[in-house]
Amino acid sequence: MVRITTCEIDYMGSIAVCPELLRASGILVYEKVQVLNFENGNRFETYAIEGKAAEIGLRGPAARLGKVGDRVIILTYAQLDQKEASIYKPKVVFVDETNNPK
Repeated sequence: MVRITTCEIDYMGSIAVCPELLRASGILVYEKVQVLNFENGNRFETYAIEGKAAEIGLRGPAARLGKVGDRVIILTYAQLDQKEASIYKPKVVFVDETNNPK
């Protein structure tokens, strides 16, 4: 669970994710993600871009679905066959209060 640090409405769209979280989570730049907002219940899909250090920024239309300070979870999904799914281990990254991986 991370906190939104910026919202920028005049942008084509996306969620900016700090480089440290991209690396720790394995999320790729331009990968489709789902964002779940704990404060207002919104769930939406967008794509990830690289943000600044400790940044979680909503861009474009996504910026209307949350505000600075909101707690969100960023998810990705994989399509796996039965054999792959039986050995798959999801990656979960926990952060401190400033969005830095623990």
